[in-house]
Parts: sequence; C-alpha cells; structure tokens
Amino acid sequence: MTFQLGIDEGLNRRRQILDGARRLVVKVGSAVLTTSQGLNRSVMEELARDLTALRQSGMEIILVSSGAVAAGRKALGLGNRPLNMKEKQAAAAFGQSALMRVYEDIFEARQQKVAQVLLTHNDLANRDRYLNIRNTLFTMFDWQLLPIINENDTVSVKELRFGDNDTLAAMTTNLIGADVMICLTDVDGLYNGNPALDPRAQLVHTVARVDQEVEDMAGHVHSALGTGGMRSKIMAARMVAARGGSSLICCGREAGILRRLFAGEPVGTFFLPQDEIMHSRQHWIAYTLRPKGFLVLDEGACQAIMAGGKSLLPSGIIEIRGDFGIGDPVHCLDGNGEPLAAGLVNYAARHVRKIQGRQSKEIKEILGFVDSEEIIHRDNLVLL
Repeated sequence: MTFQLGIDEGLNRRRQILDGARRLVVKVGSAVLTTSQGLNRSVMEELARDLTALRQSGMEIILVSSGAVAAGRKALGLGNRPLNMKEKQAAAAFGQSALMRVYEDIFEARQQKVAQVLLTHNDLANRDRYLNIRNTLFTMFDWQLLPIINENDTVSVKELRFGDNDTLAAMTTNLIGADVMICLTDVDGLYNGNPALDPRAQLVHTVARVDQEVEDMAGHVHSALGTGGMRSKIMAARMVAARGGSSLICCGREAGILRRLFAGEPVGTFFLPQDEIMHSRQHWIAYTLRPKGFLVLDEGACQAIMAGGKSLLPSGIIEIRGDFGIGDPVHCLDGNGEPLAAGLVNYAARHVRKIQGRQSKEIKEILGFVDSEEIIHRDNLVLL
C-alpha cells in the first residue's frame, strides 16, 4: 500500500520526530475521560502523571480536553437521555468547572499549574484574534503553565463550532507550531481491515500521507468515539501534516501510554508530515476559515490555478453559489463539484455574478469601478 512505509522505516522516522519534539498538543476524548459514573479520575491521574513528566523534560504542552458535557450530565443527574442544544450548553457550563477542578487538583499535586482556555471557531477565524490567542499561549509557556483548551460549548452555536475536538486540536497544533499532535481515544489506532471480522486485519503503524484509501479505513473502526470518530481524527492528522507536523492516534485507556510512546514503543498509528509545507497564512485560509460561498470554474481556469500558479479571473467562473462579501473566504470547485482551492475574494457575490465569464478589462464598464482585475489574487489563493 503506497500510503504506508515499511514497519522498521516508519518506526525509525517516528523515533526521530519524537526525539526532536519540543512542543506537543495532546487531545483526550470523552470516551477516555468518562464512564457511566462520570469522570474517570484514575485515567486523568495517569494522564497528569505523563504530561507532568514531559513538561519537566522541557517540553511545551497543550492539553485539548473533552468531557465537559459528560461531566455535567452525570453531576446533574440527567441520565442517558438525548439532550437538546440548550441542555447540552447548560450541562457544559456546569461540567466544565467540575472538569477543571479535577485537573487543577491532580496537576497541583504534581506541582504543575494549569490554565483554562475556552475557544469558539470565530476566535481562530478572525486573524487578529488568532494571533492574539497564539501570543497568549506562548506567554503561558513562558510562565511554565500547562494550558487546557476546550470548545466553549456554553456559547457555541452551529456557526461558531469546530465540529469536534479533533479539529480543535489540529487547529491548536498549527496555531502554536507544535511538532506533534496526539489523539488519545478508545481504540488502538487505524486498521487496514475490521479486526472483529477479519483475522488478517493489522494495525497501520505509519501513514506517509492521507489519501482516499486511508480515509476509507475509518469505516473499519467501531467504538464509542463521541462526536469525532476515526474519520475526523484522520482529517485532523491531514491538517497537521499540511503545516509540517506529525500526529498519532492511540488508546488513551492504556496505562502509561505517553511514557511508552516516548520510550520508543510502537503504539498507535503515526502520521508523517507532508514534504511541501503550507505557510501559516496559507494554512489559515485553507483549513481554519469556513467558505461563505463557492465558485465553479471552467476547465481553463482550473488548469490556470492548479498547474499555472495563476490568479482567478472573472472569465473562468461559470457559477456562483452563496452570498459572500469582499474579503470573505470561498472555495473554488471544478465542473464536477470537487474542491480545488480556497481563497479570499476581492468582490462581493452580487458583483461577481455580473462579471462572471467576462474579461477583466470589462469590469469597469459593467460595475462602474475596478477594485482588482482578479476575483482572487494568487497571494490569497491556496490549493486544496
């Protein structure tokens, strides 16, 4: 399989990356942190022990932690019934404080101070706030704090949500330029088949790149993974790889899993970084911003931006979907609806609809003004 390396080669690459890692993001899911009785304190104790040891070795660490809704559900006696959005937000408000209280207690016992950071997607989609959060986290590192990040479930609505904490962890990894993202879940990693049905199914130790074959493997995994699931973890790993980082998916319920990982044991599935690395702003456009609309391009425009490194001109646009303003993010699609690129537009949708398919020299005659000859300038266009 082309996405895999040989076991020895893959493990050697893993050891090299982990030995050189100085900044780490660890994401732990609800399936690991909670039981039917509420928060799993023994697992949290084990996690705190490992993270404190890594911190004391000089590593800068962020913990992305789920568990607020589950903790609130148990503490408030809500049972296992489905909760609506308002109930989830209320449970998260109560559970987040309970979650942090446990973390503060178990880390304080190890002389490690922690700090709570609650984020929404808008906090990272706004470039100024994105950079401010980055600087704040670096200040926490300078103060020897261990930031614990969670989505601000109490205020998040559909438009503000990350979707799952795997995405939040990937965005955090790229935000601070971490070397490695580790997803602790309730499965051993990614398998090339369903181990419950196929005795030949094997754990994939190393993934050189995330392609369709790797994405399809997510269907082999059956677990109580919560909102994310294996697919979201693979997509998160792809986001991290695009910025030059590595990722690992492994079982967070196993004792000393982080210590064993950094000691060289071949646990979990390791995802290698891409050879071609996106710059920070490019990655922000491609993976953090959500498209406000879509531009369907003709074959010539697709070739120009994909192979020729050109800007997008109005002449290559055959359809506009959505209502966007100047500077908003959009995705460019080919004739089959497949995404090719993400970018920031120079014109609002109502103006693009008037000049689509026309030459740049006609813009002033049609609109009465010219802000730019390009709909998306190459500097604001990122291939997907």
